[in-house]
Formats: sequence, structure tokens, C-alpha cells
Amino acid sequence: MRGGSQTHLLKASDGHHYVVKLTNNPQGIRTLINEWIAQRILSYLKIPCPEVEVIEIPRTLIEANPKLGILRNQIVQPPQAGWHFGSRYPGDPTVLTVHDILPDIQLVSCRNLHHFAAILAFDKWTANADSRQSVFYRARLLDVLASEDKIPDPEYAMRGLVASMIDHGYCFNGTYWDFPDAPGYGLYYRAEVYRKIRSWDDFEPWLSRIQSFPESILDKALHEIPRAWLDSAHFEELTSLLDQLLKRRGKVPQLIESTKNKFPAHFPNWR
Repeated sequence: MRGGSQTHLLKASDGHHYVVKLTNNPQGIRTLINEWIAQRILSYLKIPCPEVEVIEIPRTLIEANPKLGILRNQIVQPPQAGWHFGSRYPGDPTVLTVHDILPDIQLVSCRNLHHFAAILAFDKWTANADSRQSVFYRARLLDVLASEDKIPDPEYAMRGLVASMIDHGYCFNGTYWDFPDAPGYGLYYRAEVYRKIRSWDDFEPWLSRIQSFPESILDKALHEIPRAWLDSAHFEELTSLLDQLLKRRGKVPQLIESTKNKFPAHFPNWR
């Protein structure tokens, strides 16, 4: 599939399709760890994102599929047999059309544009050093919102275009595992998604959820990560990183404010 991490779309034994990021991907194994932790945080915050799984790729599959690997210098380097990261595709790829770019008229009709305010708060908190990535497909808004408290559209049971937030390998500044705050980090390139933001109220309930985020969620995520992805030095560094993340919870409004001041054209209705 497209992208710098050279992911592959695979069908797993559970019947679902997954966008699989290999451990030998060009962006490094730490991006798999970042993806895993980010999804666990987003799930707690109730921000729409794909389910994730650890995907076992056996040697028999690798040997039978010579294109399964990472292309370097025109040579495909196969992955090691073992555990890799999988982000669930939102449906059957032979039936469901998934877009990463939409024309303006379709983008503004997306039923959950309010989640771009939510994900901006997340990206600021986690120092996502990439621009915001999302995909769009047709589904019921109810399926995206799950049990979220805030349902702004009374027709949420009807099918329409919805957004799901993807690609979190550059949270925590990618492989560097630190927090270099910059106003442009995590910002979606299309200002239309922020036009409904008028006040701090539009960042709720997600901003409050970040500021009261429980340490137990991070502890659980840490212990779910396959040890094949972590050596002892990684584990100690990651533990320190997550401690720093918790200490940053109260800083998020300030970081959002800096982004608003630097890019006022993205927030024309926020006074």
C-alpha cells in the first residue's frame, strides 16, 4: 500500500483484513509501538480509529509471497517470521471504497468532522510529528461514535461519509521518543475540517478525558506490546516516555492555543 512504511493489506485468520506494518519497515520498529499505544489511548478517548491486532506472519506465507516485504534499492527484503502490527481495514476491500482524499463538497458533508477537534487535542498531547492522516468511507455514524456521549447529528443511524483517524507512527516524535512541540504538528492540511470550531466547548469531552487520563490505560498498553518489539533498553525508555506523557496532560490547551495563533486561517470561526 502507499506510504513510507510500505504496509501490506493482508486477510487474517479472523476473517478481517488488516493494513500490516512490518517490523523491518523503513520507519523503524518503534513506529509499531507508537501505533499500538496511540490506538489504546484513542480507544479510551472515544476518537474513531481502526482496531489493532498483533499479526503473526508465518514463514510459509513469506516464502509463498515474494512481494511481501520492504523494497530497498529495487530489492524486496522479506520480513522475519513472527509478530507484526495490524490495523484493521474498515471492511471488505473488494466491496468497500475507502478514500484518503475528498473534494470539498464531500469533505464538508462528513458526518463526524467534530472528531478533527478531538484528534487535534490528541496529536498535541502525543507530539505527533506528522500531519494528521485520516480515511473516509460510508458507514453509520452510530458505528463510529460507539458509546460516545456527544452525538451532534440526530440522523446518526443513517449511512453517510465518516472519518477514521489513522497512521500514528510519528506520535512521540516517531523513533526519537520525545516531545518537540511545534504548532504545525498534527494539523490536518484541509482547513474545512476545523470550520465548525467556535470555542473551547468544541474540544469537549475529549480535552477533559485527556486531562484526567488514567495511568492504568498506559500500563495495560505497555504490557500488551510483544517483547519481540522491545529490548530491555527500549522498555525502560518507553516507561519514562509514558511518565512524561502523563505529566503533559495539563499542557494540551496551551499547545492548541499556539496552533490556533500560528494558523488562524484554519480556525476562522473561533473567537
